[in-house]
Amino acid sequence: MNIAKLLAAGVHAYTSLGAVLAFIAFLAMREQNGRVFLVALWIAVIVDSTDGILARRFRVNEVLPGFNGRRLDDIIDYITYAFLPCLGFVEFGILPGNLAFLAVLPLLSSAYGFSREQAKTEDAFVGFPSYWNLVFLYLYLLKPPAGTAIGVLVALSILVFVPTQYLYPSRTQWLRQVNLVLAGLYLAVIGYLSLFPDSREAETIAWLSLIYPLYYMAVSLSRPQKQIDHGL
Repeated sequence: MNIAKLLAAGVHAYTSLGAVLAFIAFLAMREQNGRVFLVALWIAVIVDSTDGILARRFRVNEVLPGFNGRRLDDIIDYITYAFLPCLGFVEFGILPGNLAFLAVLPLLSSAYGFSREQAKTEDAFVGFPSYWNLVFLYLYLLKPPAGTAIGVLVALSILVFVPTQYLYPSRTQWLRQVNLVLAGLYLAVIGYLSLFPDSREAETIAWLSLIYPLYYMAVSLSRPQKQIDHGL
């Protein structure tokens, strides 16, 4: 195997770390260890945010055309961004026992979102991009009433089907530098909250960190929306 193929295989191995992190998160959930669960999902976000850059740098699709890294990435993303957080809504008591079945709403809406041919444009996500790991983090830390948690899950599940185009920080050119800096800072804050979810200041920091999701929504809605096929 030449060096180019070795590097390309290394990128796929790096992407596969997401599956290992998903397994660690699952075991942590079984033990009711919220800290390890959150940290594993946070590191999975870091892997997901950087493997595409590496794949383009080492021309993975050209060097190893027989292996579909994008499919691997989608499988791992569905597990870490949707499946595990939805299990977490039940296992960590965010949804009351008699309403645990409502966790299937984000689970199924995300299955639709991940399967759409137009789930992404070249520079945007189409429909709410299934950030259920972040939704879980906030509901876990802020512990809102069950009715509020249910309302959030239902509303965001519906937004998966609404073809609004959402910011793709690493690809969206509009305000790109600002978006990348803010996304990096936000990821660092999420890392702190994941590492220290039981600290006295965690709730305050969580409330303050909501500034970025609000910015994200505002920029997504105000940026030029490209014409796409909105059909099912």
